[in-house]
Amino acid sequence: MNLRSRLSVRQRVVAVAGASALVAAGLVTIPASVAQAAPGCSVTYTANQWQGGFTANITIRNVGDAINGWTLRFNFGNANQRVSQGWSANWTQSGTQVTATNMSYNGNLATGASTGIGFNGSWSGSNPAPTSFSINGTNCNGTAPTTGPTTGPTTGPTTGPTTGPTTGPTGNPGTRVDNPYSGARGYVNPEWKAKAESVSGGNRISNNPTGVWLDRIAAINGTPDSSSNGPMGLKAHLDEALAQNAGYIQIVIYNLPGRDCAALASNGELPADALPRYKSEYIDPIATIMANSAYRNLRIIAIIEIDSLPNLVTNVSPRETATAQCDTMKANGNYVKGVGYALAKLGAIPNVYNYIDAGHHGWIGWDDNFNASAQIFAEAARAEGSTQANVHGFIANTANYSATLEPYLNVTEQNRQSTWIDWNRYVDEQRFAQALRTQLISQGFSSSIGMLIDTSRNGWGGSARPTGAVTSGDINQQVNGSRIDRRIHLGNWCNQSGAGLGERPRAAPASGIDAYVWIKPPGESDGSSTQIDNDEGKGFDRMCDPTYGGNPRNNNNMSGALSGAPISGAWFPAQLTQLMQNAYPAL
Repeated sequence: MNLRSRLSVRQRVVAVAGASALVAAGLVTIPASVAQAAPGCSVTYTANQWQGGFTANITIRNVGDAINGWTLRFNFGNANQRVSQGWSANWTQSGTQVTATNMSYNGNLATGASTGIGFNGSWSGSNPAPTSFSINGTNCNGTAPTTGPTTGPTTGPTTGPTTGPTTGPTGNPGTRVDNPYSGARGYVNPEWKAKAESVSGGNRISNNPTGVWLDRIAAINGTPDSSSNGPMGLKAHLDEALAQNAGYIQIVIYNLPGRDCAALASNGELPADALPRYKSEYIDPIATIMANSAYRNLRIIAIIEIDSLPNLVTNVSPRETATAQCDTMKANGNYVKGVGYALAKLGAIPNVYNYIDAGHHGWIGWDDNFNASAQIFAEAARAEGSTQANVHGFIANTANYSATLEPYLNVTEQNRQSTWIDWNRYVDEQRFAQALRTQLISQGFSSSIGMLIDTSRNGWGGSARPTGAVTSGDINQQVNGSRIDRRIHLGNWCNQSGAGLGERPRAAPASGIDAYVWIKPPGESDGSSTQIDNDEGKGFDRMCDPTYGGNPRNNNNMSGALSGAPISGAWFPAQLTQLMQNAYPAL
């Protein structure tokens, strides 16, 4: 759409200064009184290994006074362990000692705030986990268990999603936790896993949790005959999640009447006036299945209706980007009513966690969209018998390509006038999501709401990735040379050429962020490159055509789309190959 419309376990160690506590598979917890110590720090280290290599993710949490800049140090237990490539910090190694210092965007940690960093490494002989950590010279005491057994193929890492025990969450059934991703293994969709592994190298990523999309009524039941090759239904996925001993599963609720009113690639089966069918034939059956007591210990994360509510701000009259369908949906109120009904029905189930889609910074990051969108979200959360208490959080960048963090670029009054930023307040999703969270709380949402960021396709690695800020040339040259988002235009949203896998799914990567997630399964198309007849109601949008020269919604730029793409949601192996090649962090 246009610039102002849709521009478009592992084993675990926790260490706290002044007190030592081993948390292995969530068996030991640290008393709340310890967290009051100042100064204080908590470090969580998780690792997946394969023969000769491993990937480590580290979460730093400040449990003392506010920190303005940090230095993390730890020692490997084997002289043959080496850091080969790191992210979200400046990494150095001398002998067995490893040092990581903050980047410009993650150096300030308020009390209780956290940030996530990580690295790829190599080893020979053995690969023990570090046993002690310090931050700014303060020891974060504790002893780390050794890294778990080899879990990935010998050809590369299995970048698994888990950030807690392998046995799923514990606690009283029916009691929601603050962050459903913490301490829980994510459900791996076996259908997506098989497709990913059909592509060369796909076994490096196939154990990551991805969203299960219910994009039409037929998707609820899938294929009744389990012996057939047809798609699994909701119950089959939930049963498989139990069989995997998963702690959480992610379900995308995506079938509003008049769906995707500003685009054609993902138009749905229900016409604009079909709210009664949406309620009785779509949401009600989903709620009935989810409410089955067999799933009471499974955290069900419901992603509510992507690409819907922000359209009621950005793509309606009198805006030049208005579409007739979006005007209809605003007039009949069925987006607001449909979302409210879904929140009410699913929010009544104690183990369901509702996250409303909140677009992305290139859609509602401008002043005239930002607060107006938050108001629409609040209106929907109070519609059709719902209350704002039914909203556990929001998700940004679903199925999009915006960078999680721009390490070499931030918005200033000077560079806001550049063509790329175009007076937006944000250049990446994390800072946008954190600011939107504050705005949403001011609209009456709970102060405990959390944000998700879909990082499935926003890595932007490869040779074109900048390695530092560009400070020479005019403002456009500086911005374009510094940004890691390499799209032709921020408004390009369909099967983007050059995109890569982003941060792997993990819990609590930053303040206010519940998790980085892969809701859009990598390798599934955004829309067809040419017109393709289908029985799913999905049309052909020229923004998916690589020969398309654009329109006012992307400032008349080329679409940047890949050729040979099938309809939205269909398997697109060439896209997955590109995403793995350009992954950042690299595979």
